[in-house]
Amino acid sequence: MNKGGPGGGGPTAAAAAAAAQKQKTLLQRVEGDIANIVDNFSHLVNVARVNDPPVRNSQEAFMMEMRAARMVQAADSLLKLVSELKQTAIFSGFASLNDHVEQRRVEFNQLAEKTDHTLSRIGEEAAASLKELESHYSSSAQKTIQETQP
Repeated sequence: MNKGGPGGGGPTAAAAAAAAQKQKTLLQRVEGDIANIVDNFSHLVNVARVNDPPVRNSQEAFMMEMRAARMVQAADSLLKLVSELKQTAIFSGFASLNDHVEQRRVEFNQLAEKTDHTLSRIGEEAAASLKELESHYSSSAQKTIQETQP
């Protein structure tokens, strides 16, 4: 798996840059939605005065409905943002988990290769030792004594 190290580009560096950009965009959306809610709420409070002329009251009622609708839209946008953040957290958690699993798989593959190499070396040493022992035994006095006895 190709991973970029410090100062190097690669999938990890690109993912980090994309995540930083996404975080910046999400923070801008949060700030905009909250500012929209506060602005509309302050206008809603200002319009909420009760006046005598019926035309003025209907205009103010319309303004209040409009501001309330804008507040609802901004709140809905914030709820969608929260949902998107939850999905991002879940999926980035899976990506992190996948990276960890891949890293462990590579480590275990290297360990398996090292173990295979060690076992092969031990087998070769055992075979060489056995051959040497057989050679010593075949040339030893013990073997010749056992062969001469019936």
